[in-house]
This record gives sequence, C-alpha cells and structure tokens, in this order.
Amino acid sequence: MSDLSAFPITHKWPAAHPDRLQLYSLPTPNGVKVSIMLEELGLPYEPHLVSFERNEQMSPEFLSLNPNNKIPAILDPNGPDGKPLALFESGAILLYLADKTDSLIAPGPAGRYETLQWLMFQMGGIGPMFGQLGFFNKFAGKEIEDKRPLTRYVDEAKRLLAVLDQRLEGRDWIMGERYTIADIATFPWIRNLVGFYEAGELVEFDKFKNVKRVLERFLARPAVQRGLTIPRRD
Repeated sequence: MSDLSAFPITHKWPAAHPDRLQLYSLPTPNGVKVSIMLEELGLPYEPHLVSFERNEQMSPEFLSLNPNNKIPAILDPNGPDGKPLALFESGAILLYLADKTDSLIAPGPAGRYETLQWLMFQMGGIGPMFGQLGFFNKFAGKEIEDKRPLTRYVDEAKRLLAVLDQRLEGRDWIMGERYTIADIATFPWIRNLVGFYEAGELVEFDKFKNVKRVLERFLARPAVQRGLTIPRRD
C-alpha cells in the first residue's frame, strides 16, 4: 500500500485508498475536466471535495499542493519512476494523464502538438475570457454601471466561438475523428457559458452550429455525464 503521509494535503483529506490517484476538486468547468478525463480512462481514483464555501482552497494543506489556491489538483501515488507525483493546473493534469496512459491525444509528434495547441487555446482564451464574461453577466459585475467590460468579453467570447466553430466544420471533434484532451478541456466551458453563466443569448450561441452540435455529442458521453457530478457537493 502506498504511503502518502508525507503530503500534508492527505492530513486534511485522508486517503481511504492511498494506492489510487487522489483528486482534489470541485465540479466547476476546470474541475470536471479532470474527473471526466479519469472517467474516460477508467483509472481508479479517489475524489475529494474542496469546498469554496468553507474556503478550503486557502487551507495550508491545500496550498501545500497548489500554492495558487485553485482546483483541480491531483496526487498520483504511481507517478514517474514509481514515485508519488503532485500536480496542479488542469491543462497540465490532462496532459500528464494522456501521457501516462497513452490515450486521448492524437498520435505522432505532429498530432501531439496540434492537440496541445487547441488545449492551450482553451487554457489561454476560452477559459479566462468566458470566466470574465460570467463575472460581468451573472455575478458582481452587474453592479458596474460601465458596460464596456461586459461588451469587451461578449465580443471576445463570440470571436473565440467563431474560431472554434470554423475548426469544427466537417469534424466530429476538435482533432477530427479522434476525441482528445482538447475536447475535454474545451466543452465544459462551453456548457458553463450557455448554462450556468446564462450567456447563450448574449453571445448568440445558436449561430455557432458546429460548436452546438459537438457540445451535444460531448454531453451524451456516459463518462462526461458521470464526471460532471464529481466530486459530489456536500
């Protein structure tokens, strides 16, 4: 049995199954990327809810694993060279799991880097921009009388959706016929934009027929349906 006691995070969230990958997360767009990935791969793992309501992401134990106080994070007892590996940042975790299992990434050097460019497109564009749009549309941003910030992020969200829509023309997935980490990274954010952030009409989502089509295809996957609810909220 693996001994994870050297990692302070396991003191707050004890591992009932220390031989399994430990997931510290919350079912947000970034959090469910990793739970969906793990469900798709069928890897044994143990999820732990990091409650924002209790400010647990700021606890010393969580910060010992991720000093940036963001979910998700993982602790893999069976990391490289058989040693435990702690990782944060959802994109890095997706890439690590793809490499660990040789799955869900396009084959060959060219395919790999093309997949990574679309992963970075989500990390650097879709995630941050959609998150800002959500803030100004649904949360405290509504209190700001100046509507230029909201307009800026609406326009940028439309531009990003147009880029993705063009990419998906004639394709089943971002990388064509192959479902990859690029899809797992991207479509939870699309779902959040039109669902939780209530911004579908604002960005004229129905105009992006290819994005809408592939989002429906993504949400129909059983592993996605399971992963969207993990970890279960209190």
